[in-house]
Amino acid sequence: MANPTHPASAADQKFVHIDKLIKRFDEVAAVDEVSVDIAKGEIFALLGSSGCGKSTLLRMLAGFETPTTGKILLEGMDVAKMPPYERPINMMFQSYALFPHLTVWENVAFGLKREGMPAKEIGDRVETMLNIVQLKPYAKRKPHQLSGGQQQRVALARCLAKSPKLLLLDEPLGALDRKLREQTQFELHNIIKKVGVTCVLVTHDQEEAMTMADRIAVMSAGRFMQVGKPHEIYETPSCKFVADFIGNVNLFDGTLIEDAPDHCMVGSEYGNFFIDHGITGTMGMPLTVAVRPEKISLSRTPAENPTQNCLKGVISDSGYFGSFSLYRMNLPGGRKLQIQITHQNRHIEMLRDGEEAYATFTPDSLVVLTN
Repeated sequence: MANPTHPASAADQKFVHIDKLIKRFDEVAAVDEVSVDIAKGEIFALLGSSGCGKSTLLRMLAGFETPTTGKILLEGMDVAKMPPYERPINMMFQSYALFPHLTVWENVAFGLKREGMPAKEIGDRVETMLNIVQLKPYAKRKPHQLSGGQQQRVALARCLAKSPKLLLLDEPLGALDRKLREQTQFELHNIIKKVGVTCVLVTHDQEEAMTMADRIAVMSAGRFMQVGKPHEIYETPSCKFVADFIGNVNLFDGTLIEDAPDHCMVGSEYGNFFIDHGITGTMGMPLTVAVRPEKISLSRTPAENPTQNCLKGVISDSGYFGSFSLYRMNLPGGRKLQIQITHQNRHIEMLRDGEEAYATFTPDSLVVLTN
């Protein structure tokens, strides 16, 4: 992390500068006028579903695709038209692409040997990398003698051995099973931060992006829908798409019926929603109100405070998961509300399926989204 007494320079904040980048295949824009600055030492995630353009953007950074228009600046140097082998960039693929006939040591040393680095320097660099990824005891093993997580760290060590200015990761944990993937997320983040390399990560896994990245760009149809820190993306989504894409959320369509500096009210078929801030909108404009399941409380009696948002319904489904319970509640008209109740190390009396209940959420738990 940057030392607060020595603020990062403007150049460090624009270590990678992507300016109005477009990539068209025939008449289809796979990447559609994307612009962003990535700071030195930052882990920046491109998050989105298949076909959103994230891999095409990564391939343009690597040099495997040529932009139709736009610039890619790395430390002020335009690399958009440079061939991949001339760029100070390394890319780790999902398959890892390790050489099966070479040992771990030889895999990590491969690129350094091709560059003609002296043998003593190669030995020192490989040893340093194997220590960082905690694989020195496995130096003489072949890839097939390693677990999936160990193979992934070998591939990472090989990429980092050449001291790239920019590291590109394409679905780096996609080949691992869920339990190993969760463990490796933290390991990979810590290794990258320890080395200090700037990293762009492509993933479709929200948890992976939220765990590993300093900032996330949520992509759809070749565009950035929102760029921000993980908590910003989750707590204050910029649009309906982002709110619905990240985590679980309840969305209610309505119209603005009251707007003041300290609050606003949105009318919907489920009643009026009271929000604790104004939005400077026009009366009657269409809006969407979003509330996360974990921000809703559940009881058998209605809320006493009139400023609390309260919906009455019937529990349709429930599940106990130890630290929390999940409920689905039928609202009038058949709409289902998702609710997550945290148990906080105490016994909770579960509401039963078919039981009437009241879902309550505070004015500051709601996010207003324009349609």
